[in-house]
Amino acid sequence: MTPLLSDELLATLRERAADYDRDNAFFAEDLADLQAAGYLGAMVPTALGGAGRTLRETAREQARLSAHAPATALAVNMHHVWVGVGRYLHERGDSSLDWLLAEAASGEIFGFGYSEPGNDLVLLGSRTEARPDGAGGYSFHGRKIFTSNSPAWTRLGVLGLDSSKNGRRAEPRLVHAFVTRDGGGFEILDDWDTIGMRASQSRSTLLDGAHAPADRVLRLLPPGPSLDPYVLGIFTSFEVLLSAVYAGIADRALELAVEAAGRRTSMKTGKKYAQDPDVRRRIADMALAQDSVWLQIDGITRDLDASASDSTLDRGAGWFRATAGLKVRVTETAREVVDQAVRVSGGSTYFNGSELGRLYRDVLAGIFHPSSDDSAHATVAQSLLGPLD
Repeated sequence: MTPLLSDELLATLRERAADYDRDNAFFAEDLADLQAAGYLGAMVPTALGGAGRTLRETAREQARLSAHAPATALAVNMHHVWVGVGRYLHERGDSSLDWLLAEAASGEIFGFGYSEPGNDLVLLGSRTEARPDGAGGYSFHGRKIFTSNSPAWTRLGVLGLDSSKNGRRAEPRLVHAFVTRDGGGFEILDDWDTIGMRASQSRSTLLDGAHAPADRVLRLLPPGPSLDPYVLGIFTSFEVLLSAVYAGIADRALELAVEAAGRRTSMKTGKKYAQDPDVRRRIADMALAQDSVWLQIDGITRDLDASASDSTLDRGAGWFRATAGLKVRVTETAREVVDQAVRVSGGSTYFNGSELGRLYRDVLAGIFHPSSDDSAHATVAQSLLGPLD
């Protein structure tokens, strides 16, 4: 299948990446080009106006994009996550997010407003208050962090906790819903001044009455673990597509290390570093690690795509273990690959103008996305040993 992103477009995005990083600027021109290429509708089914790409195909495209413009890829990723959730539900006969798929195809940009300071429960709980409006809708009050696409999103997926006593229900409920930019009730802080992934402009968002009407309230679920397809769709799409972004960074770091080894000459031996056994081993280790990463990404995305029609491939709760583990393995591998590439390439990477130096800063962000290393290990331990007492 022909890629949605041409080599020419990717080259243009790479040229801009250093400027965005230096200026701490949003990737506005990149976003316009990606919209024009139909990339924001990559996973929208063709019947709803999109390109009809699978999760596996989109993961590969995201890695290509990340190898050229990591921060752009990371921010676009959060839009793709919501489209991935809509596609996940649509393929399983749930049309509750078909409106999202159609809006994504028509140009709306989706943001991910779930992360909160100090909330290590992520999808299982929320510090944000969701207040019922009496007509099935909710207003949201709280602070969200790492809200990628802050300057551009037009629709924001949010999570909050309804602790009110509605009717006979006394138990709190997690409210999954969408608010719109033109609906107001929020403030976006200009607080994104990080060491890497700067173009994503993942600013903090203060929700103070942002309203979701009843038809944009998607789920009311008890706090804690859930096998609801909506939650599964969020978790699997997020972890897989995020993994692809960091795999793309590592792919590029390997390319740059190979180029450096072929360009640099040792004064001690008079030979290219490509002839140095230690350098050759480092580069071989990097390649072996990346080969393993892509086998995992391709295998999991293939099964996720096929599980919609083949129930024997549906892992149920096992998807949490599979995709959380994938995210941790890929991001940790990417950090190691970039580190090895820096060692091969030498001191020039320590300067801000170095692309590899920028990748070294960008790849660090991988440890801050859920699932964390600790939570992934807890998920695997529970799958093997059962819950803690």
